Amino acid sequence: MVVSKSNVTFFIGSDHRGFKLKEQIKEFLVKQDIQFKDCGNTIYKKDDDYPDYAKAVAKQIQKALKTNQPAKGILLCGSAEGMVIAANKFKAIRAALTTSKEQTILAVKDDHINVICIPANTSKITKSKSIILAFLKAKTSQAKRHLRRIKKIKQIEKNNFKRLL
Repeated sequence: MVVSKSNVTFFIGSDHRGFKLKEQIKEFLVKQDIQFKDCGNTIYKKDDDYPDYAKAVAKQIQKALKTNQPAKGILLCGSAEGMVIAANKFKAIRAALTTSKEQTILAVKDDHINVICIPANTSKITKSKSIILAFLKAKTSQAKRHLRRIKKIKQIEKNNFKRLL
């Protein structure tokens, strides 16, 4: 497991449509001295499938959370919608499509997301950097209303998912 300077483990994944942007993001993370693990695809493969990489990132985050290690994920595909859908099928994963710094901050603050999904078809590296920095710095709200809502989400997970893998 790779731990960043902020003591959070970061996992990144993309399909072929997000591959180029993911490689640019990896360069940015290295320059920022943020350590991460690339969960694939590690080579461009035109016929790969986004659920495979959403699963890989989600399972790594679950594994970290089981040992009480903070973890976050970055997923990329063409629209990012598929990544959001696939990642949210995993217990303890709260993934959101993020297209701006402000949206990202609110999603972390209000919804306690731990995975951002960036649409590679419409995001350039400059915008992606801004989103990622916002994601890394944003803090979850401890306001009663937000905690109450997160508790309800956890209850939905408990009722609909068998176990944390």
